[in-house]
Amino acid sequence: MQIDLRTVSITPLRQTFDHIAARIGADKAASRYIEATMDLQASNLHYRPTWDPEHEIFDASRTAITMADWYVFKDPRQYYYGTYTQSRARMQENAEADFDFVESRGLADGYDDAARRTALDFYLPLRHVAWGANMNGASMCAYGFGTAITQPCLYQGMDQLGIAQYLTRLGLALGQTGDLEAAKHAWLNAPAWQALRRYVEDTFVLKDWFELYVAQNVALDGLLFPLAYGEVETAFTGRAGPVVAMLTRFQHEWFDDSSKWVDACLRIGAAENAANRELLAKWSTHWRRRAFDALVPIAQLAMGEHGGAALERVNARLDARLVKAGVTA
Repeated sequence: MQIDLRTVSITPLRQTFDHIAARIGADKAASRYIEATMDLQASNLHYRPTWDPEHEIFDASRTAITMADWYVFKDPRQYYYGTYTQSRARMQENAEADFDFVESRGLADGYDDAARRTALDFYLPLRHVAWGANMNGASMCAYGFGTAITQPCLYQGMDQLGIAQYLTRLGLALGQTGDLEAAKHAWLNAPAWQALRRYVEDTFVLKDWFELYVAQNVALDGLLFPLAYGEVETAFTGRAGPVVAMLTRFQHEWFDDSSKWVDACLRIGAAENAANRELLAKWSTHWRRRAFDALVPIAQLAMGEHGGAALERVNARLDARLVKAGVTA
């Protein structure tokens, strides 16, 4: 008995879904990101929400930013659920390896006591800032319009929840459970933290979700992360070794990754029309000023007299990002 195996080429009847083909052409194959993102926003619902009858449940007019097509806010990282989880799994593996290394070698036990106290006083209250960012990411996803931007907003919020958990682990590695309670008390009562706490709580009640995007992702994160996981982290390394840098590796890598998306959205929104550029410049100016003022006392908490200069350097880098994105105050 003889069996002949032959290769048969089958031409697909179509390359992608009809709503994707309407955007890119019927003869083009779409990426998984495009198929998992484009035109998935729910619309044309039967009734308006009783808690906000002036808007549809999903309504583009919930922000003053206007777009001819909300799906131009494509994520340059091409994140949909599959690629997002794969990327974060790799980052988590690196972070877990660093925590395991520090714990298995007893590096935290031999850490300089003065530097340990400063690190705990500075980093642990930031758990509450990250939790606020998680709430804001969920809010942007809930009230935003267009899956191309609301999908990564939710990812951004979930990442911040992970950052809060990593800060908790840093506290347990360098200190005790009582240090977590002390950090909560500092967040609620210590004068150095009250301006930042007010900033976070004020963002909770912002009605315009794109203004919230600017206040959280551009202004606050744009200053806080380079300060906490750049300038302050470097100062700790020079002072007492790389332990803190190892325990905050995830935050450092995450900010570099998320900034690509944040800058792309700013650039796209500003390029749409002059009214958008004016609004983005106005919001950026207002929230950057507030974020800068709120971070001054905690920069001094971590770096003493050098904190102000470090914050100025961070602010200059954010200014360069905004100019590159076409948003200038």
